[in-house]
Amino acid sequence: MGTHSKLNRRLGAFAVLLFLMVAGLSVRLVDFQVVKADEIQEKSLKSRSQTETLQALRGDILDSAGQVLARTVFRYDINAAPKNVGPVFQTIDGVRTERSVEDIALELSQLLGVDFAELILKLDGDSEYSSLAKKVKAETFNAIKDMGVPWIFTDQFEDRLYPMGAVAGNVIGFVGSDGTPLAGLERQYNTCLAGVDGQQTFERSAEGLPIPTSNQTTQPTQNGGELNLTIDSNLQFFAQQVLADAVNELSAEWASAIVIEVETGKILAAAEAPSVDPNDPAAADSEDRGARIFQAAFEPGSIMKALTAAIVLDTGTANEYQTVDAPDRIYLDFDDEYIKDSFDHDDYTLTLAGVLRYSSNTGMTNFASVIPRNTRYDYLKKFGLGSVSTLRFEGESSGILHPASQWDEMTNLVTTFGQGVSVTSMQMGYAYQAIANGGVRLDPRLVENCINEDGSVAYTPEQGSTRVISEASANLNLELMEKVVEFGGVGKTASIPGYRVAGKTGTAQLKDGSGYGSEYAISFYGVAPAENPKFVVGVTIYRPEGVSNSANATPPFKAIMQQALKHYRIPPSTTNSRNFPSDKYGKVDVND
Repeated sequence: MGTHSKLNRRLGAFAVLLFLMVAGLSVRLVDFQVVKADEIQEKSLKSRSQTETLQALRGDILDSAGQVLARTVFRYDINAAPKNVGPVFQTIDGVRTERSVEDIALELSQLLGVDFAELILKLDGDSEYSSLAKKVKAETFNAIKDMGVPWIFTDQFEDRLYPMGAVAGNVIGFVGSDGTPLAGLERQYNTCLAGVDGQQTFERSAEGLPIPTSNQTTQPTQNGGELNLTIDSNLQFFAQQVLADAVNELSAEWASAIVIEVETGKILAAAEAPSVDPNDPAAADSEDRGARIFQAAFEPGSIMKALTAAIVLDTGTANEYQTVDAPDRIYLDFDDEYIKDSFDHDDYTLTLAGVLRYSSNTGMTNFASVIPRNTRYDYLKKFGLGSVSTLRFEGESSGILHPASQWDEMTNLVTTFGQGVSVTSMQMGYAYQAIANGGVRLDPRLVENCINEDGSVAYTPEQGSTRVISEASANLNLELMEKVVEFGGVGKTASIPGYRVAGKTGTAQLKDGSGYGSEYAISFYGVAPAENPKFVVGVTIYRPEGVSNSANATPPFKAIMQQALKHYRIPPSTTNSRNFPSDKYGKVDVND
């Protein structure tokens, strides 16, 4: 009985102990499953959950026809963590299978185009990082992602591409390797082009793989807007090729060409040579990575005479028949200075048409110097000189146009024929646009609009206009400018068969210290068809080697203007220009 009783007591004690243990576990279980369930679940989720940034794509830049000039794609660096490399267990069609490291490496080598033996070496070791491949495309990335290998990870980044290379590269600008906009429209319109990154969270399985059904976007991605330009990439490409040939043939420092649609003020081409390929901006010299059309100012020389003639006509100082003396030089009453023409000649007595035709500095001085300097200054300001445009292009130059109160006697005279003042190619182009547009200068247009990802319009530049001269003065001035192309010694090389062309040559001596040296900027700016202007084309070639006249500027002008007329299917002229006398003898430039 004693033994049996002891056994019963022990069993009872064990039962009580077991009961207490079960009760305790039950209490803990209730505590875990009920009382602390939310807390435990939250901690568990945090341990499994990860947050990643969803990169927004930078917006495209398009030309006037919708052709892509700049776009962004995702690229991926494929990496591995060698310390975690091992067989991977995967469930395929309900069957759990094991893939060996060698099998995975073989598939990777094929996808990445990397030698198998080399790849195996990269997977060996105890480091946490090993680069397998750089900048792979999205298709390759997706194929590797579908392999479901937990010890392979990727770094995603944006790659900015410029499909047309250097076409409009100086205007578009470029971005850095980290996607930061560094120049041109890329930087100026970054607010339009840059997107807003999003975020998403997801859970990982015990094998370290993302659980597909766990993805949750916490902040949506907003891709950048689409920037639409007025640039015609076909015309732009053609103009750049013409300029590249000219720079090469003349050993010039640089050349520029601007094409403006007269009625709209749109810039159809803003070409330069040398140019920069935004895909590889480092390949270009630093001074060639900007946009000289907007940023480089130079003394215009005789292309200014078209503006001065317009001022003479609009102020009523002279008409198409009045004449002035035009000797080969004028001696001044101060500082023993003189003004001279580019060539020695007998004394002329010229009309405005004759002054433009012969490009006489002395003749233009005598016509315009009687106009109050404040009046001429005000006209030049209305033509757009001396201030930046509404484009506000990065680094845009205002040129130099000092207030009339600061003009000394020499400046007052030489500004009539393009010295003592500096301009950009764009400024001079729009001064000619004003003459071609019935006397109204339009604000330049380079950007059409910015379109949001959802198709709504985010931004459309406003365009203003300025009445510079009367319509009658503008039309008459254009007719006088035709005589430069019809009968001018150099200007006639700018003529285009079948079309009436008006324009002006320019040869500007470049400053050398306090005076002028033996280097030049040569230009030709013109309009066609003269009777119904459609385009202004302005060409400037800077520091051509051994060149001292504008004869080499007319062939590029002619080629680009011809291409514009052909490309936009502008019909040939059906009328002839009027006849105007060139001198006091009534010598008439007859256009039969």
